[in-house]
Amino acid sequence: MSGARVTIVVISWLALIFSISCESFAAEPKAPWQVEWDNTADAAKKEGKMVAGIPASAELRKNLSEAFAKRFPGIELELTTARGPTNASKIAAEHAAGVRYYDILISGTLTPLSLLNAGILEPVEPLFVLPEIKDPARWYGGHMWADKQKRFLYSFQAYQSENFWHNTQLMKTDEIRSYDDLLNPKWKGKIGILDPRSAGGGTSTWAFLYKIKGEEFLRRLAAQELLLSRDQRLLGENLAKGRLALTVELSYYSLAPFLKAGQPIAPLPEAKEGTYTSSGSGALSVIKNSAHPAATKIFVNWLLGKEGQEAYGKAMGQATRRLDVDTKWLVEFGTRASKDFLSVEENQKRENSSEEVLTQLWPKAIKLANELLK
Repeated sequence: MSGARVTIVVISWLALIFSISCESFAAEPKAPWQVEWDNTADAAKKEGKMVAGIPASAELRKNLSEAFAKRFPGIELELTTARGPTNASKIAAEHAAGVRYYDILISGTLTPLSLLNAGILEPVEPLFVLPEIKDPARWYGGHMWADKQKRFLYSFQAYQSENFWHNTQLMKTDEIRSYDDLLNPKWKGKIGILDPRSAGGGTSTWAFLYKIKGEEFLRRLAAQELLLSRDQRLLGENLAKGRLALTVELSYYSLAPFLKAGQPIAPLPEAKEGTYTSSGSGALSVIKNSAHPAATKIFVNWLLGKEGQEAYGKAMGQATRRLDVDTKWLVEFGTRASKDFLSVEENQKRENSSEEVLTQLWPKAIKLANELLK
């Protein structure tokens, strides 16, 4: 056989071997998670939509809807924006009537506890499919849960807000270095506080002060003739106009109109005792026997991924626990991500939104507030 013919035969054999290898490679089975994901995506498209109750933010609805539609064009997001208790009440009423409309609730951690106690929620973790969602190493502190059973209320955020703001013409930053400084007679009648007598934002600081300073401290604070209101704008206006020297529990976003107008207000440095960390509106719960189980699973995995967490955080000004999402920019807007400045252990010492805190500490603090604040 001539050299040329030998070369042709060898090349032919090599081509055949390469072809067989390629076919074998192509025939390799998909990873189990990929099979589950593909099947879930197909089923979700047939369902056509996913329904969720989310915080009352038009920007959040816009961000989530637009980003999700680009990734999953065959699945519609129907998002109801309202305060958490309002969404939870609708879900509970519909469930009692045998209606299965809502699939998901995203809210603060207090809101879904009523649904959990009524047996309306199902575990969240079984919906995790993608490796990047299941892997606890992707998350600051691993997977964190707000409920005692660590199954039903997934906390995807952890941060600290600047919530002590002062009028710079009436108070110097070094005049409040400890919470004890709030008791100075100089500030009598000059402190405004978001009303803590009903569970909500105002209760957070009040309960934290109850925890670290005790009942006697709060009795003395109440004697400072506090201005109480549930109207954040009213408190902000009083601070900006100098009727108040200090407000408690107002956030950057509450005061943004006054800051943009150049009013003399600024946040105080953190008191030496520290302040609490929160999951904000970052509690994810899943409604039992939802109408769109496949679409729900797709949304949960997307929301808890890098893209979903970026969209959520930018709209809400709150900080995710995902380690691959930049949160340092939030400092400019009065929010510090726990993952950027606290150890996990310190964050857990300061946390103010777990079921234990909400069901054991908060009721005592609210009871005391009702007694002291008139």
